[in-house]
Amino acid sequence: MKKILNRMLDYPKVVLIITLVVSIGLAVIMGANSRMETDLDKYMPQDHPSFIYSDKAEKWFNIKDGIIIAIENPAGIYNHGTLQKVKKLTKKLQRMKEIKKADVTSLYTAENIIGKEKSLDVSAFYKKVPKTKAGLEKIRKNVRNNEMIFGRLVSQDEKVTVIIAEIKDGVFSQEFYHRILNLVKSYQGPEKLHVAGRPIVEGTLAFLAPKDMKKMVPIVILVIILVLFFVLRSFKGMFFTLLVVLFSTIWAFGLMALLKIPIYAVSTMIPVMLIAIGVADGIHLYSHLHLFMKANPAVGKKEAISNLINKMWKPVMMTSVTTAIGFFSLLTSQVYPIKYFGIFTAFGVMMAMVFSLVLIPAALMAFNLPGWKKDKKEKTENKSTLVSGFLKGMHKHKYIAIMLTAAVIFISIIGMNKVWINSSFLEKFEKNSDIVLTDKFINENFGGTSTLNVILSSKKKNAFKTPEVLRALDRMQQDVQKKLKVVGNSFSIADYLKRLNKVLHADDEKYNVIPDTLNMNGQYLLLYEMSGDPDNLWKVVDYHYKKANLVFQLKNDDSKTLNSVIAQIKQYKPEFDKLGISINYAGSGYKALVFTSLILEGQISSLILSLIIVVILLSLMFKKITVGIIGSIPIMITAFISFGVMGLMNIALSTTTALISSIAIGVGIDYAVHFIERYKIYAEETGDKTLTAEYTMHHSGRAIMFNAAVVIAGFLVLLFSVFPPNRQLGGLVSLNMFTSFIGTMTIMYLMLWMSNVYFKKKKEK
Repeated sequence: MKKILNRMLDYPKVVLIITLVVSIGLAVIMGANSRMETDLDKYMPQDHPSFIYSDKAEKWFNIKDGIIIAIENPAGIYNHGTLQKVKKLTKKLQRMKEIKKADVTSLYTAENIIGKEKSLDVSAFYKKVPKTKAGLEKIRKNVRNNEMIFGRLVSQDEKVTVIIAEIKDGVFSQEFYHRILNLVKSYQGPEKLHVAGRPIVEGTLAFLAPKDMKKMVPIVILVIILVLFFVLRSFKGMFFTLLVVLFSTIWAFGLMALLKIPIYAVSTMIPVMLIAIGVADGIHLYSHLHLFMKANPAVGKKEAISNLINKMWKPVMMTSVTTAIGFFSLLTSQVYPIKYFGIFTAFGVMMAMVFSLVLIPAALMAFNLPGWKKDKKEKTENKSTLVSGFLKGMHKHKYIAIMLTAAVIFISIIGMNKVWINSSFLEKFEKNSDIVLTDKFINENFGGTSTLNVILSSKKKNAFKTPEVLRALDRMQQDVQKKLKVVGNSFSIADYLKRLNKVLHADDEKYNVIPDTLNMNGQYLLLYEMSGDPDNLWKVVDYHYKKANLVFQLKNDDSKTLNSVIAQIKQYKPEFDKLGISINYAGSGYKALVFTSLILEGQISSLILSLIIVVILLSLMFKKITVGIIGSIPIMITAFISFGVMGLMNIALSTTTALISSIAIGVGIDYAVHFIERYKIYAEETGDKTLTAEYTMHHSGRAIMFNAAVVIAGFLVLLFSVFPPNRQLGGLVSLNMFTSFIGTMTIMYLMLWMSNVYFKKKKEK
């Protein structure tokens, strides 16, 4: 490796030209082939049993995510203008190629089931909008008398009505998203229109994420430039280091484009990661070059750069490999965005290593060495009063430091027990953002914008015509809705039969119950099939009445809400088991819940795997298992503190914050590797523990401090993100880098010192 790198010094301009040309080519490919993934279902593993079953259920009952348009009129919706607007909007949506005509539900298209002399009349509430008070009052009366509509399509205060448009699978796009928003905007006034629903959340996320990245990257670059210039005190050093991270980012996204991997929301943070991480190698290289040139002022250019390669290629390679391992461990996750984030960030880290060892030396050869301003107060000797004082203090209070660390870990363990997973996609937005406020408004006036589909199945034909099964279904439905405030509404085959029974008995409320016999239920359902649109019925039951779809509308989309509903449903499992009915779940809400459980599983497995691999790698690199264990101490402490802080501050695990442990391990281990490598070199050179400690602190300790400052500054930029989880990630990773730095310089150093790991042989002699 050394020979190849040194050989490249003879052709620096060729190296620079090849690197530049290939990077430009990849940038062109990236611009032409990159695409943003807007379908949140594509974030999930399609071969997972829960997703396979949910996809089947979605086909059985035509379950689709819907766009919800709420039309608000403070004076009431029962006027000619508002109802005409409902009609026009409904027709406009029905004509869109992404939406089937039958999949738009509003007061204009909804069925009003009423009884007429032992017959059934199923008709629309209105076709032409009445202009008279009597006509409008008739619509109001019909809606109030229909419990299947009142509270579902029209709010209880009669000031808001909704249009629900279910979109076809795989047709959602940014163009369609903006078309919907523009359509709604064109109908504003005097009524106020609100648009919500999962597709809108997806579209807003896909729209804002790239904009957020475009805003973040320049800020990160500016911050890194300022910090690098302050640390390196060299324009050339700063410029070449930035080229390393720029090229590594282009290569990472270029490879994604070549492999046709889409950009997920979390992928937009890869540039921020690589910019913050990629500068580390450059800092250590320039720090070594600076110290070498100060110690050898008469040295020639090629000799100085050759020394840089010979002395630093190994620690740079080791830190890059261990960092990449931290990110590669995310491959254990079944969640696509996290898996791909790990792969391409790891690739970017390895490319940053290559560019650091190839591009920086070549650039130095082609454009001369950087010049540093000499600090008159800075001593040319390696020893310094500050370093000596720090080391004496560490040795004197070593047991206090160990006890404080133990106390911090204990508190962190308490916090770790409070960590929870959040499946909510709305939590990615500000609480006062339009999309969150709109969702809140619709939840306050209707059943809820989120849904949980409960799929009940029997092996027997006509099972969901039998009174026993239908009553059990109705009891569970009503019980869950009454006991949980988060459940705003529910709908099932039971609602149809209760409505049919009631209207065929002159709207007598005592008949608003499940009919007594299977035969009567069959007759009612057949009558409805002949009078109304049976496609509506097939959304809650299958053709053979062996499967039923119970839909719960929820006022929140987070894991706690979904788990509370499922826990309540499970109490009815013994009763349904006796009836030969199995219970399963489907729909986007349930898939999001499974999605988050996979995040936790992936987080645990990747954390354990990366820790094991790091210990093994460190043991192999330094040929001592003791060193492998000692070197992993800072990142273990960091992991405890990170999750402890999350629990104590009520920060949930999500697709974004799930990256924390891998980042902490991948980046934090760099400090340990550089410190131990230099400690080992000085131990062999001096044979003196005190001198080894002082020299290591002065050489690697100095570079590690600069490295930590740059990385922390880079990640703190995420605090300017429009997405709260990104801000949480920025704050937590910055904390991780600080604790890794402190852990390396204190506890890990003390373990090296007290173990005499590199001085045992000398002690024996």
